[in-house]
Amino acid sequence: MKDPLAPRPSQARAGSLRGGRPHVGPPVAGSVVEGEDFARVDWWGAELDGVTFTRCRFDDASLEELVTRRCVFDDCVLTGVRLSGSRHSGTAFLSCRFDRATLIDVTWDGCKLTGSQFPGATLRPMTSTDCDWSYVNLRAADLSGLDLSGQRFREADLTDADLRECDLTGADLDRARLQGTKLRGTDLRGASMEEVNWLAFELTGVRLDLVQAVQFARAHGALVAD
Repeated sequence: MKDPLAPRPSQARAGSLRGGRPHVGPPVAGSVVEGEDFARVDWWGAELDGVTFTRCRFDDASLEELVTRRCVFDDCVLTGVRLSGSRHSGTAFLSCRFDRATLIDVTWDGCKLTGSQFPGATLRPMTSTDCDWSYVNLRAADLSGLDLSGQRFREADLTDADLRECDLTGADLDRARLQGTKLRGTDLRGASMEEVNWLAFELTGVRLDLVQAVQFARAHGALVAD
């Protein structure tokens, strides 16, 4: 007999955000799920392929070792979620909240995390390759020692974040907020840093290229000859 509480393969019922349903299993490939509450579900080791979640909640869900491929999480709440060891390929987390989430040893490959927020989340160690972190809120996040080379952080809020010893070569940091960001030992060579406030952070021990050195000097009032 079919479980009446199982998520539908197509459009799921909206307006069911009352209490968690930890016994509910993951949707089938290609499902479109909207407005569902998946609080405290246990999807350890599950695989999601081409599933779209819109305005869903995953509060305190157990998603360790989860694998997602080409999924979309749009405006979802993942407060307290446990995603350690999970792997995500071509998946988009758009304007999601990861408050107090545990993201240890997560692999992000070709993912979009644009507009998402990570207050109090544990983010390292992690592996991020060819990802778009534009417009994210990573205030006070510990990202130290990570390889984030070539990735997009356009207009990201990195205020008070710890980026010490990071590899940010070739990254897009245009208009990123870097007030109070810890950067000692960070490699910024080749990174695009248009409209960055060079007066807002300490550059001791940071590796810069010639273009960045000129931008830094001009921000401090130096007259640089062409």
